Amino acid sequence: MFPKIMNDENFYNKDVTREEWEHSLSQDDYHRSGIRFARRVRLPRLFGLAAMFFPIAGALVAQTPSGGWWLLLVGWAFVWPHLAWQLANRSADPRSCEILSLKADAIVAGIWIGLMGVDVLPTAALVMMIAMNLTGAGGIKLLSAGAVITAIAALVTLQLTGIAPAFTFTPLELWLTLPVIVLYPVVFAWVSYQTAIRLAEHKRRLELMSTRDGMTGVFNRRHWEILLRNEYEKCRRGHCEAAILIIDIDHFKTINDTWGHDVGDEAIIAVTRQLQLTLRAGDLIGRFGGDEFAVIMSGTPAENAISAMSRVHERLAALTLPCAPQVRLRISVGVAPLTPEFGHYREWLKAADVALYKAKNAGRNRTEVAA
Repeated sequence: MFPKIMNDENFYNKDVTREEWEHSLSQDDYHRSGIRFARRVRLPRLFGLAAMFFPIAGALVAQTPSGGWWLLLVGWAFVWPHLAWQLANRSADPRSCEILSLKADAIVAGIWIGLMGVDVLPTAALVMMIAMNLTGAGGIKLLSAGAVITAIAALVTLQLTGIAPAFTFTPLELWLTLPVIVLYPVVFAWVSYQTAIRLAEHKRRLELMSTRDGMTGVFNRRHWEILLRNEYEKCRRGHCEAAILIIDIDHFKTINDTWGHDVGDEAIIAVTRQLQLTLRAGDLIGRFGGDEFAVIMSGTPAENAISAMSRVHERLAALTLPCAPQVRLRISVGVAPLTPEFGHYREWLKAADVALYKAKNAGRNRTEVAA
């Protein structure tokens, strides 16, 4: 059985299978995504409906509707945006709830179009606003459904009220509608821009998570091997020099067993820090295993790689861990310069690994070069 599920408030007091746990996580992600979706729709709706109150009211004056219609207009323009947000926020499926609210917007928009007698400018502004909301939320499919709903609602309203379409507008309606036509696309674009920024940041974080080691921040093994393959191909084509290094913390198991995993983690981070401080910015450091690191040094002969590692040895000799001052960090290093004999990048990597074991067998705390 898999460990108990934890939600935002408590632990469930029952065991669940792995499949149920994964399904719960996917449901939580889907719900959070739906809340974010409803939040994106909220601001355009708040601004758009409030702004449309004035051109619709200006057009309705000529039709002299009953007081109930005026109450409906006030509620739709100033109350409904908040109610729609609360409905989505409290729903088990916020995205579906918000889609239904957008379709409700389309229905009510059709009713106002009919009651206004298809007054040109308010109708155009209302159609523009509803179309942008529908397209931004669900693309052409939702826009098409919304257009049909709006058209049917407008035709039914015209039929029931007996209002004849006028297709006209007054100067007052022009001035009341212009702010909506000018400002609403700006508000919608601003919301879209903020969404794009958040998506770009989310993508950047995902890329970091997929290429970096979570503890040290250097490349993880999978991505480091991709970089090694690319470096191998580049050097083979351009006949460039390069060297790779495999680095192992000496007696790391003893550090873990004696001082605990927290100290072991501090040791790994400390070695990473010394590598980053000593090597060049263009040298590619990867965490190759639990206590192993690997480095690609482009344009570097073996002598330069050995010199760089000598500086790392010196830094580590003078280093103490704050959490365990008695621990002395030492590393063994295997260096493999690129030679024409390697027919595959894995052969290059194997040579560095063999050099590492040569350093270990020779007494550790040293650097050895592949023969």
